[in-house]
Amino acid sequence: MKNIVLSLLVASGLFAGSCKYDVKDIDIDFEAYKTPLKIGVKGKFKNVLLRAYSASSQEELLKTAKATIDINKIYTKNLARDKKIIEFFFGTQHVRTIEAEVVAVEKDVVEVAVTMNGITKTVPMNLEIDDEEIAASGHIDLADFNMLPSLAGITKACYAKHQGKTWQDVDIEFEIKTKKTCE
Repeated sequence: MKNIVLSLLVASGLFAGSCKYDVKDIDIDFEAYKTPLKIGVKGKFKNVLLRAYSASSQEELLKTAKATIDINKIYTKNLARDKKIIEFFFGTQHVRTIEAEVVAVEKDVVEVAVTMNGITKTVPMNLEIDDEEIAASGHIDLADFNMLPSLAGITKACYAKHQGKTWQDVDIEFEIKTKKTCE
């Protein structure tokens, strides 16, 4: 009888150890667009400070996430382009960082408050969570952040390569690799 009760307790999870999730790594990527054909230029931010607290689930971990993105560490696989983005896009309006904070997590959507150029907007992003990572993707409109002067700056600096057209919508995504520890 004692073994049956013990087996039931273990099966019900009363003796199961608790688990927690922590951040292992983060990637933040973007895709901006140029030329009338809307050719994508992919890049990533290489210096991201992410603050998130250990939590009992990935959703709870995500709810505590806040990031500071250093725009001086952009990587697009083209050093000359990276320098132009920093100087003529972000530099036009003296933007040095982008702040992002998760404000809500629903089943398939995460809402992220993005602050750029002193303006904060909530950006809904499609959310996917699996055993080892949290991924989200969405879009921003540079006009929402009063970044059209910066858009004009990069368009002018890259006029020939952009064929006079740089688009104001930018795709954004992040991927947080998580670490699960159980006692």
